Amino acid sequence: MKFRSALLLSAGLMTGTSLFAQKAQEVTFGLCTDVHIPTMHDSEYRMTAFIEAMKKEKPDFIIELGDFSIPKPEYQKAYEIWNSFPGDKHHVIGNHEMDGGTSLEKALAYRKMESSYYSFDKNGFHFIVLDGNDKIDPSKKGYQQLIGAEQMAWLKNDLEKSQFPTILFSHQGLSTYQTHQETYGVENYAEVQALLQDHNRLHPERSVIASFNGHTHVDYAENIGGIWYISTTSMAYHWLGEDYGHVRYSAEVDKNYRWIKFTAPFKEPLFTTVTISSKGTIKIAGKKTEWVGPSPFDLGFPENLKPYVHPWITKRKLKFE
Repeated sequence: MKFRSALLLSAGLMTGTSLFAQKAQEVTFGLCTDVHIPTMHDSEYRMTAFIEAMKKEKPDFIIELGDFSIPKPEYQKAYEIWNSFPGDKHHVIGNHEMDGGTSLEKALAYRKMESSYYSFDKNGFHFIVLDGNDKIDPSKKGYQQLIGAEQMAWLKNDLEKSQFPTILFSHQGLSTYQTHQETYGVENYAEVQALLQDHNRLHPERSVIASFNGHTHVDYAENIGGIWYISTTSMAYHWLGEDYGHVRYSAEVDKNYRWIKFTAPFKEPLFTTVTISSKGTIKIAGKKTEWVGPSPFDLGFPENLKPYVHPWITKRKLKFE
């Protein structure tokens, strides 16, 4: 009996790590994206609503997926509201972070970020933040969306070192989404997906579970090769473009915030919390509001976009292996 007990104790010590790994792990984070502080006249209210909600819900961390603001004194208050959250906070660099002549270096310094791509661990999960703004052609002006060679090498190495299941965040999606105006998603999304799927084949015990992005201002989720690609709509509005201009607020607001008329704003800010469990579920809390003024489709916006363009974040329960 003593010999058998000793064997059981020894087996328990040897497998202690694997037994611990089998215990259910859970992480919750607060998520918002595309706040577009310079565009909206009520951005401080929207940011306050998000932060106050997160203070009550107490997630493990909060993250915004880019297109937050540029570092100018007139937008400082919104940054202060964001920084008032007492827990961990993370930024993603969007394409509009460098508007108005702002450099990537200035955008990073303002957010106290050492790099535009980085990773961290929380509650038995690994999180990777990517920068989809690498240049396809440095000689060209305008927005470009790419995960460049240097960042791809870093991503592969970071995945190799990780000991936990992984969730990715980026501004531009790692899958593609076609609107009537443009294609969203990094140019080399297929290359990125192939890298992630190769990792999952080699390391199923610490596979990539999901990838969250902003940028599209639409609400959808799709599973590609066993990985969930989830786009979260903007906190503020859906961009329509100049063909669908409509004054929705006062003349003063329209004068001081000239881009609002080309959007379909949400009456209340949209944001969510996400809970991921090692039992194999991703739970996304739903949140609904209304359009300010006519809907995009009342103005002739393409009807085929109705499943994705709406004033809410869909409540979802997604499963993974």
